[in-house]
Amino acid sequence: MIDSVGQRLLLSPSIRVDLHDVRECSRQVIAGLSPLPTDWDGLIGALSRELLPGWTEEWLILERERWDQERVYALESLSQQLLTAERYLPALQAALTAIAVDPIRETAHRTLIEVHLAEGNVACAIKRYQDYRAFLQRELRVAPSPQMTQMLRDSMPR
Repeated sequence: MIDSVGQRLLLSPSIRVDLHDVRECSRQVIAGLSPLPTDWDGLIGALSRELLPGWTEEWLILERERWDQERVYALESLSQQLLTAERYLPALQAALTAIAVDPIRETAHRTLIEVHLAEGNVACAIKRYQDYRAFLQRELRVAPSPQMTQMLRDSMPR
């Protein structure tokens, strides 16, 4: 399981590390290099996991931030690709998971609203927008971007 190279210890190449596998899959999703995964639930579950939860070592701070950013990008990309393929439930699940990782990030909220609109659930889209707007106001005293507000306005029946 462990190889020794000089004074360094390394995992044997025969050992699979789940983080490496998920990172590779997330990079392919972000780049759009692979077809949509059939096991979207497994991928979303893997991307929902924190890096070494419960560990408090200082070196993990940047590694966790890097992992969080990578998984949010992967979840947002996956959600957009699933939305385009009209696979609404997994698109919603991916967007909601991205929001759980980074609740402030607008792009995941915007994708979630787009999914609701694509399904014809205008009331759900409006409610999601209002909840996000209230959250931003409460937490940061800012409003959603004009792009997000305009997207919702453009979708309103006339």
